[in-house]
Amino acid sequence: MSKLYGSVEAGGTKFVCAVGDDNFQIVEKVQFPTTTPYETIEKTVDFFKKFEADLAGIAIGSFGPIDIDPNSETYGYITSTPKPNWANVDLVGLMSKDFKIPFYFTTDVNSSAYGETVARPKVKSLVYYTIGTGIGAGAIQNGEFIGGVGHTEAGHTYMALHPSDAANDFYGVCPFHRGCLEGLAAGPSLEARTGIRGELIEQNSDVWDIQAYYIAQAAIQATMLYRPQVIVFGGGVMAQEHMLRRVREKFTALLNDYLPVPDVKDYIVTPAVADNGSATLGNFALAKKITKK
Repeated sequence: MSKLYGSVEAGGTKFVCAVGDDNFQIVEKVQFPTTTPYETIEKTVDFFKKFEADLAGIAIGSFGPIDIDPNSETYGYITSTPKPNWANVDLVGLMSKDFKIPFYFTTDVNSSAYGETVARPKVKSLVYYTIGTGIGAGAIQNGEFIGGVGHTEAGHTYMALHPSDAANDFYGVCPFHRGCLEGLAAGPSLEARTGIRGELIEQNSDVWDIQAYYIAQAAIQATMLYRPQVIVFGGGVMAQEHMLRRVREKFTALLNDYLPVPDVKDYIVTPAVADNGSATLGNFALAKKITKK
């Protein structure tokens, strides 16, 4: 059998594990709830053990914060996460004890960003945001991740308040920052403003324009900082088609023709990989990449 590559999407709610072939086609995929570290990692190891003889490498895209500095004593750790029982867990160390193969460790949004570049062969510069229960982003320039001693945390950049939020003294739901993107535009902010779960809010509600205002600001930041070819918005909040339209309209107004960008319909988009598969595809490619070093 040809070489196989492993993908772990280590999410705060669920783990998605998959094995793919040299063409990044999924051979087998499984998901299970994120419970305790011991139970969850044991299930992950058991899944990959079935393919051990042909497994060449594994890439892990994890919820964070995480330590991605190979020179750090805590490289491979999930660090200061508020998720109960998962702070300071040596995810890579615990998995690598069972496999004598290379591991690639990055954030879940970096994995998704990389997968989107694999799906878009002409794109070498891209920013991927996930807008869901939380907000994170991965940025790629010339095929490489942007980051230094650690990964970026674009979900916690500060935003200009929407007039409605300013009038109601609403600074978001983030426990760490007043007025950051995640606190103002992630899914829980919808319920905090309206008392209604996001999926039950009518499409004509003004709250969607408030959300789009912040997400468009994120696109402005990405444009000013990275000058990407494409900005991709994934996650549950952006799954609604009306949101993409709103974000494009507000981005255009906020940019005000300051910089040249592609047609907004080509520039601000949703994922090219179906069924939330961007991270899996990205992890297959990263696992293959690490085996060639």
